[in-house]
Amino acid sequence: MSGEATAGLRRDAVGLREVLFQSVTAMAPAAAVAASIPAGAAFAGGSLPLAVLIALVACLFTASCVAELARELPAAGSVATYAAQGLHPAVGFLVGWGYVFVEALVPPLLLLQLGFTAAGTLHDEWASYPAGLWWPWALAGAAVIAVAGYLGVRASARFGTVLGVFEITVFLVFAGWLIIRAGGHNTLSVFGTSHTADGYGGVGGVFAGSVYTVLAFAGFEAAAPLAEETRDPRRTMHRAVLGAALGIGLFYVVTTYAMTVYFGPGRFASFGAAGEASWEGVARASFGLFWVLVFLAVVNSTIANANACANVSTRTAFALARIRVLPRVLATLHPRYRSPVAGIAVQTVVAVGAVLGLGFGYDPVTAFLLLATVIVTVVVGVYIVVNLACAGYFLRRGRPSLKPVRHLLLPLLGIVAFVPALLTAAGLPVFDFVTRLTAPVSYAGPVVGVWMAIGAVVLLVLIRRHPERIAETARVHLGDDTPRTATAQNGAPPR
Repeated sequence: MSGEATAGLRRDAVGLREVLFQSVTAMAPAAAVAASIPAGAAFAGGSLPLAVLIALVACLFTASCVAELARELPAAGSVATYAAQGLHPAVGFLVGWGYVFVEALVPPLLLLQLGFTAAGTLHDEWASYPAGLWWPWALAGAAVIAVAGYLGVRASARFGTVLGVFEITVFLVFAGWLIIRAGGHNTLSVFGTSHTADGYGGVGGVFAGSVYTVLAFAGFEAAAPLAEETRDPRRTMHRAVLGAALGIGLFYVVTTYAMTVYFGPGRFASFGAAGEASWEGVARASFGLFWVLVFLAVVNSTIANANACANVSTRTAFALARIRVLPRVLATLHPRYRSPVAGIAVQTVVAVGAVLGLGFGYDPVTAFLLLATVIVTVVVGVYIVVNLACAGYFLRRGRPSLKPVRHLLLPLLGIVAFVPALLTAAGLPVFDFVTRLTAPVSYAGPVVGVWMAIGAVVLLVLIRRHPERIAETARVHLGDDTPRTATAQNGAPPR
């Protein structure tokens, strides 16, 4: 193992602060508050703070499972390794295959948002700026992310930390200002069911709002792929994943409460992501030039999120490439920075190609919606599998450490919480609040299906020709590569 350790990713490069913000920025808190969470207002109305609180509790079920597995199995393969250990190596491969695909699509998704947000705002301020000139901003963002990734995990993680602190600070200051300005209109009734939107009364409206809000939590697991580059990874990964989910969840609750009581619970069903009834619209109308900081925080959030997810995609690809279930070239590391330079190059090409191809083939907003649907559908599916893997891992390999509530009940609750989110993301009208997808966004389902079908074919070929490579998806590539609970099966205490 000493030779592999020398040739691998840079060990002990980052600590809790950096990996915590790896997960925080992957959740894109500013962009989620300004664009994602308001989607739930159409159903929950002025009870949206309650819907966000319910979504937080629901996401903590799965975050707990990821944190438990990250402590037991600190590996760059993260969710692929968890599924391989807890269920079966073949499942681990398919999870990794799907996860690499969608995490590679997150940077172009955010670069599209960067492009149309910057261009639209500049056009609103200066009509002479063409609203359609979005692509230079997207390409500039791609260059920044590529350079940060090339310079290694320490540079990219610290870059993400700075960006994350800025966006959170701006929205917390704004939220405090809103609460103060709301004065006597501050009320805890928004944590009840009395303010839901027309047609979605009571608990039903809150449930619908929470389903849409759950999607804003995606990314809390993004710290896990940095395990092999983190100091004291078993302890640090556990704290980072849970800390990010809980911390940003509370941030969502506070900011949503602030805007709800300021804007008015009775008319909050009309609140959205753009126009006068939006975060930027309120900032423009009532808080002078503070809207500029809100705008910069959202732009900052897109870059930070893209940076974090580029780290995820390249590390996961590296983990699968070194065991040769993906092309070996993706395991190529920079001799000085120990960054997966081949993966970063591929990630950059994919990002630029998707941004320009889809952005010009449709338009940047439509391309954004198409990519978002592909990504969320797969990521939520991965969360469901990870919940199963947590239960499977501790049942099959960790009985001495099995805690029924933490390792059985919470995974079950996590699955229950994310199944409605999966159906909603896929546009399957099982619930009356789910909107059926239309073309080209509806192409997301076939895209995911084709990619996973290709993965199944690759899996069958590998099982027939190189079964040992599939088995390797369960391996933890640290000097101490045996999971802590694995040795307890023969009666010996876990390490």
